[in-house]
Amino acid sequence: MTILQPATGTPLIATARLRLDPFTADDAPFIVALLTDHDWLRYIGDRGVRTEEEARGYLAAGPLASYATHGFGLYRVTRRDTGVPIGMCGLLRRETLRDVDLGFAFLPAYRGQGYAREAAAATVAYAHGTLGLTRIVAIVSPANAASIRVLEAVGMGREGTVQLTTGADALLLYSTTSS
Repeated sequence: MTILQPATGTPLIATARLRLDPFTADDAPFIVALLTDHDWLRYIGDRGVRTEEEARGYLAAGPLASYATHGFGLYRVTRRDTGVPIGMCGLLRRETLRDVDLGFAFLPAYRGQGYAREAAAATVAYAHGTLGLTRIVAIVSPANAASIRVLEAVGMGREGTVQLTTGADALLLYSTTSS
């Protein structure tokens, strides 16, 4: 599968306030800021990204590799009015989960304004409508109340818990299916 490459200037996914586009290596400075954020480290985990070079490696091995392999991945979320990147949202194929996983993270200045809900809802609609995925899951730390609210707001229901690796903390598992 190959990624649906938008025409120049056309977002892959668009909402009233946001555009979601595939990451490029040029996004390395933004990735450093996002992946070193306190809440990223607390709820998602340390990816060892501290420099732009490490960020380019993260992008190449993560989102860019996912686009090539699966036709989807995590996308850069940008405010349409300013063009400023504010977060990431997209789909992940994890070896440890049977279904495609919704993931999102936003810089602190852009939390609590509905951007995560807006991007997540648009990504779920894209997954169901464009990619034809019937079931989407999401994993979240039980302590991450804000992300739990986003998942519930986009129609995902709690299924139980899951451990991604032996000995890892249990995560809440949410899911949604297309109608």
